[in-house]
Amino acid sequence: MVRSLGSSGWPPPGWELPRAELTAAFGLKTKAILLNSPMNPCGKVFSAAELDFLAELVLRHDAFAICDEVYEHLIFDGLRHIPLMTLPGMRERTMRIGSAGKTFSLTGWKVGYVTAAAGLTTLVRNAHQNLTFTTAPNLQRAVAVGLGKDDAYFTSLSRDLQARRDQLAAGLTEIGFGVLPASGSYFITADFTPLGFNGDDVAFCRHITEHAGVTAIPVTAFYDQPNAPSHYARFAFCKRAEVLDEAIAKLKRYFRDRL
Repeated sequence: MVRSLGSSGWPPPGWELPRAELTAAFGLKTKAILLNSPMNPCGKVFSAAELDFLAELVLRHDAFAICDEVYEHLIFDGLRHIPLMTLPGMRERTMRIGSAGKTFSLTGWKVGYVTAAAGLTTLVRNAHQNLTFTTAPNLQRAVAVGLGKDDAYFTSLSRDLQARRDQLAAGLTEIGFGVLPASGSYFITADFTPLGFNGDDVAFCRHITEHAGVTAIPVTAFYDQPNAPSHYARFAFCKRAEVLDEAIAKLKRYFRDRL
């Protein structure tokens, strides 16, 4: 059985780790925890204290951790990504997932990679064999070359994306959105309540797509529990500067005529 945490445990804007709810979710039948860090859609980067808490739970319950860390190099404001695998006792209990699509801006290639202890890699290979079978060998070789790049590449990646984040955040703020902090990934979550829109996030995202020519994702799409916050939209800033400028301009024109 897979058990997900309710939306009440991850309230914006801080998206704090729901420690009490998470502790209660662990039990005798707990086999593993799935962790997305840095987190999509909210751009949260877990602190060392939060990761220590998660590791302690995993160790106490003799469980494993499957960590989706595909945004590991997309972190801003001087923060540092800490893989859960690096914490004491977690090396043999963690499967760490990376993505060439996110790290090298090659989403269409669909090439990922998993780091794990030798005893766990057999399970990963068996699952991969039955799910996707294989990926084009030359794409895999190309990703291996990319992973061998100098650290300067990864530093420039986060620096450039931080500039795009700031560009989009400034534009949305000027329009009137309530922009939430985004410390990682390439998404910004924005509260559209100040704009006076009468509807939920699904209706809002459809509305701006049809009338402003700009598309966002309703944040409720990432919840599988009731009572999810329904006044937030997720915007992507992994675009060229001129594309972001155009999107901001379209939203400005649309809302300027209606405010």
